Amino acid sequence: MSGRGLTAVLDELEAVVHAARAMPMSSSVLVAREEVIELVERARALLPEQLAHADEVLAGADRVLAEAHQHADRIVSSAQERAEDLVAHERIVLEAQARAEEIVAQARRTAAGLRRDADDYCDRRLADFEIDLGRVMAQVQAGRAKLADRLEHSATDDDPAGP
Repeated sequence: MSGRGLTAVLDELEAVVHAARAMPMSSSVLVAREEVIELVERARALLPEQLAHADEVLAGADRVLAEAHQHADRIVSSAQERAEDLVAHERIVLEAQARAEEIVAQARRTAAGLRRDADDYCDRRLADFEIDLGRVMAQVQAGRAKLADRLEHSATDDDPAGP
């Protein structure tokens, strides 16, 4: 029988008691013993079925609750793993950025040093070239002076009105 079966039997029992004849000058009533005993036996027969059904419902609820707890635990565990992965990934990204900045800074220092060295080399080469040009200029000036002197002597040697 269903859950309504026990309730129906109890309703019948209550109806029998309400319909019973009252005893004069007493709160007692006369009920048909056989009818009441049969209703009580029906209720007893239904009671184990109802208790078993209640146990099944409780066991099902316990199963659902346990599954919900397991599911919640899996979600929390998964969220913690994801959070740890994100933190580790962020740490890796930050370390990579710091390393990249360090490499760029080192490259800039190296480039500045190379530029300085190249400028020093060029300055030394230009200074040597300036010295060489100074020597060539002195030789050119000396050669022109000699040529001018020769031109001057040859002009007096060629002069018919000369000495």
